[in-house]
Amino acid sequence: MFNNLSQFISSPTNLHQQDVFRLLWYLKGNPGNIIFFPSNNTLQLRGFSDSNWATCPETRKSVTGYSIFLGDSLVSWKSKKQQTLSKSSSEAEYRALATTTCEIQWLTYILQDLGLPYIQPATIYCDNQSAIHIASNQVFHERTKHIEIDCHIVRNKITAGLLKLLPISSSMQIADILTKPLSPTVYKELQSKLGMRNIYSQLEGGG
Repeated sequence: MFNNLSQFISSPTNLHQQDVFRLLWYLKGNPGNIIFFPSNNTLQLRGFSDSNWATCPETRKSVTGYSIFLGDSLVSWKSKKQQTLSKSSSEAEYRALATTTCEIQWLTYILQDLGLPYIQPATIYCDNQSAIHIASNQVFHERTKHIEIDCHIVRNKITAGLLKLLPISSSMQIADILTKPLSPTVYKELQSKLGMRNIYSQLEGGG
């Protein structure tokens, strides 16, 4: 919600003010939420890539969302409007895949600089079958030429052994929490999968 509200700083309306109050109410009601990092962890990078196609009502641009884990620890995440308009959900998903791929490459450089023996290849989970098919197809079709650079980025990293791309059901797509509004039940479930814990509830429960 932060990135949505920030677009209207120059000319906010009463509706935006209501959204700000709602956001502050949520933050005030959840002061103990933290990201938990377990002590026993593996050096395996896992990424969840998602996109919400044409979600912006003003520009019809899509939103990229990704969450990347090192073992079971969330180490990188993003929710950002894409700079280019996408003609289809597959195109929007593939642009999100390219962004996630670049972030995983950057994280591997950090692990190398630290001298850590991380496990390759990294894994990216995507819930769009068309995007996965584009990544595995070595032939560019006319309809995919406009995303040729993104295709090369993902494909080259797969060929180089940096990552592998696997399908996942939409219900298991953790990055959904970063791209679209969700029901409270689904939101809390995905929040838990991100590794977020409430320290106050754990103290009350003796955990």
